[in-house]
Amino acid sequence: MVLWSKDQDKLHDMSTGTERIEMMKEGAPPAYHQSNGSVHPVILPDNNEQVPQNGEYELTEMTSLPDQEQNEQPDILDCRANAKGQREEDALLENASQSNESDDISTDQSPVPPVPLKETSFSIGLQVLFPFLLAGFGTVAAGMVLDMVQHWTVFTEVTEVFILVPALLGLKGNLEMTLASRLSTAANIGQMDSAKDMWKMIMGNLALIQVQATVVGFLASIAAVIFGWIPEGNFIIGHAVLLCASSVATAFIASLLLGLIMIGVIIASRKVGINPDNVATPIAASLGDLITLTLLAGISTGLYKELEYNDYANPLVCAFFVALTPIWVLIARRTPSTREVLYSGWEPVIIAMAISSVGGLILDKTVSNPNFAGMAVFTPVINGVGGNLVAVQASRISTYLHMNALPIAEPSPTPRKCPTPWSTFFGSGVNSRSARVLFLLVAPGHLVFLYTINSMQGGHTTLTYVFIAFYLAAALLQVIILLYLADWMVNWMWRRGMDPDNFSIPYLTALGDLLGTGFLALCFHILWLIGDRDADVGD
Repeated sequence: MVLWSKDQDKLHDMSTGTERIEMMKEGAPPAYHQSNGSVHPVILPDNNEQVPQNGEYELTEMTSLPDQEQNEQPDILDCRANAKGQREEDALLENASQSNESDDISTDQSPVPPVPLKETSFSIGLQVLFPFLLAGFGTVAAGMVLDMVQHWTVFTEVTEVFILVPALLGLKGNLEMTLASRLSTAANIGQMDSAKDMWKMIMGNLALIQVQATVVGFLASIAAVIFGWIPEGNFIIGHAVLLCASSVATAFIASLLLGLIMIGVIIASRKVGINPDNVATPIAASLGDLITLTLLAGISTGLYKELEYNDYANPLVCAFFVALTPIWVLIARRTPSTREVLYSGWEPVIIAMAISSVGGLILDKTVSNPNFAGMAVFTPVINGVGGNLVAVQASRISTYLHMNALPIAEPSPTPRKCPTPWSTFFGSGVNSRSARVLFLLVAPGHLVFLYTINSMQGGHTTLTYVFIAFYLAAALLQVIILLYLADWMVNWMWRRGMDPDNFSIPYLTALGDLLGTGFLALCFHILWLIGDRDADVGD
């Protein structure tokens, strides 16, 4: 029922609950707006006796107009048209308001970017110290193993196995440390917060490193055969197949074990509030060298013994691990991040393997000389420490760029200036602070590791003051070069649209192997020339 109130000058629609105000014009009949936008006139009583005393009128809605009011129909139609236009305008305004509210709600519900962990020099050093020492003792154990197995038959008869050592030990930098850096960055930026996303990323990354380990192991054996064949000029097919089977099997098993360890470390670190970048990569190396070198020595010795009785064992072992590669490819393709690395991440891994193989050639030619047999026990230590520290720095810079910088840039024709050593080590930023902390760990760490080797009566060299001075000089020079290269390389790759997590660490750890082995060999040659000779210690 429709009512008109004289006191309030309002029309009340009791059926719909809507209310509209119509200002009365003198001499004009009131109009009632329906909810559909149509307008109908309202007829008032002619005499005052019919007017209710309560101040309200009962109104009748007319479907047709009286004859005397036919001439007013155009005015009514105009009023109806105006009301329809007003209704459309109101609807547009209401829709715009709802759209703005929806945009505000969607903006408010967008995920908040994670806040970087606030770190001081003390907190960085405290978090890095324990994993650094753990990794260092792992490299000491690997050096003790290499010092012992260098006299085994397979290493003396097939000396090309020494070429495999840096290449396979470098897998922790090419694969496991790269895996740790990828997962650390994913954990820090919130891509592993849900269980579904976490397990999807874990399975994809595990399958990816198995593919890479198989391919890199196979290529490393080819490089060992080539580097061994070129200087001597002789080629033995049995030894070549032995190198292939040993390399592929060692790379596959070691990568699987270390990948599982890395995943556990990163998940545990995130849950206890520790930055995974500070602990994941050193722990990857703490057991990486020891596990890889032990597997290489054991597998190559077993396959060498089978070479005398069974010609088919080595080819079958190699074919078995290669045949599993398509399965890992299918699993890795399901995750977008690993699919991209599967197609485009081979260049750094293969080039890093080649660089490490050059370091292996230096090791082979140096250790094969009885005068420099003492170099074997120190090679995994100096290479491992340098690789661990630069991997931590590269992972930290990459995470910093992901969390604080703009998205990965498109290739730019105007590259920025290279960082200076002063800005790398003495800048005010958090990355310069971490570089100083990592550099200060080198000398104390190596002194602890040298004392441990000497206490265990390992090696073939007496730790004289001259030897320690040359050794520390080589280690410090190696780490200075690597930390500076990390600062330049990670930012250079970022500006050119390459993810540093996938590209930088393989190059840096391979360069660490090459620089460490080269500087160490140079130290032994200099010590031999100046008369500091003690090749029989430890026999």
